[in-house]
Amino acid sequence: MKARRMISEKKARKWMWMGLLAFVALQLYFVQEMLAALMLFAGAFAILATVALALYLIDRAGQWSLEWAGQHSRPALHLARRGWALVEDLSKKPFRHPRSEPVR
Repeated sequence: MKARRMISEKKARKWMWMGLLAFVALQLYFVQEMLAALMLFAGAFAILATVALALYLIDRAGQWSLEWAGQHSRPALHLARRGWALVEDLSKKPFRHPRSEPVR
């Protein structure tokens, strides 16, 4: 009976250690999976953050260039207004004088 009890305790101890090793292995596997997921999500976040930063910088550059063009286009705008006024004056003048006769 005592020998049988010793064999049973050895088996129980062996299975306890195997269960503990399986639990530790599963925990290590779980930790590895979580670290892998963390790396994937961090990489995806970095890519999206880079795209968002690039879009923001493109928008800021566009706003800056429009502001710069607005400041430097004032002379051209002045010339365009003068030209438009000249065209309006020419369009109000008749093509022939009031007393001229048509050519036959």
